[in-house]
Amino acid sequence: MARLERQAIRPDLWDDPDEAQQVMRRLAEVRGEIEPWLGLERRTAEALEMLDLGDDLAEELAAEADEIEGQLAELEFRLLFSGPHDRDDAFLALHAGAGGTDSQDFAEMLLRMYLRWAESHGYRTELIDSLHGEEAGIKSALVSVTGPYAYGYLRSERGVHRLVRLSPFDAAHRRHTSFVLVEAWPDIAEAASLSLAPDDLKIEVFRASSAGGQHVQKNETAVRITHLPTGIVVSCQNERSQTQNRETAMRVLRARLMELEEQKRREELAELKGEHVDAGWGNQIRSYVLHPYQMVKDHRTDYETGNTQAVLDGRLDELMEAYLRTTVGG
Repeated sequence: MARLERQAIRPDLWDDPDEAQQVMRRLAEVRGEIEPWLGLERRTAEALEMLDLGDDLAEELAAEADEIEGQLAELEFRLLFSGPHDRDDAFLALHAGAGGTDSQDFAEMLLRMYLRWAESHGYRTELIDSLHGEEAGIKSALVSVTGPYAYGYLRSERGVHRLVRLSPFDAAHRRHTSFVLVEAWPDIAEAASLSLAPDDLKIEVFRASSAGGQHVQKNETAVRITHLPTGIVVSCQNERSQTQNRETAMRVLRARLMELEEQKRREELAELKGEHVDAGWGNQIRSYVLHPYQMVKDHRTDYETGNTQAVLDGRLDELMEAYLRTTVGG
């Protein structure tokens, strides 16, 4: 940190604004990492001083010890975030899969779950794009999640999620199974410098719409960008102007392309190591069973809970932690 602090006070630092912003951002990150540990050290020292004052403060000391223990557990958990982009903001995408209207309803349930989870962590969320289902739910959604370690947490959610329940959309009220694909990738500063050839882009504009297909604006402000070499499609209709939507869509596209390159590198390394590489939807990572019993189970870790409502209300930390503990450095 001392080296970064010396760089931050260099008189010529802001001669290069890009370098200056990187230095200041990195300094803020390092301070954010170190200061909680220093604060915990101070609290522990103060508690030990209170201990020397006698038994009259036993109740206060017990409460303080519990708080220190909880903070220590949280800081130790953060050590699991060892990936290169774990500290970054994130983009989260949901796509309804097999299961028709049920899968679209399930996608909306998961969107609500993740928004509630983000709110509980004090993260800022923005719905960048969504496509509503004909009868209910959503066909897809794209959300930006802003806050420390957003991607570190959300990378644990990537994969296919399965729901088993009695369908509210089936007149016979039979049990249905539906699927939703969840994607997450980091919103990283380096992506902004990624150059894209204009000939590689197909840019379309259209009217932003709301549920039921009703137009919320008469002007064509929504933007859809297709990256022709990869087939990646990004849409944005949340902003008020076409220019803002285009800028946001380009930001998402660059982040997706950066993540695609990293994924290719990971797969190449896995092949060299002789590890299995799953290139498709693959098997589900998590099941949410609402009938004939209540259970949420993560198939990668075997962690399960019977409190399905709490999970769907955003209580995901235990599931995420179980996954992250098995993939430290992944």
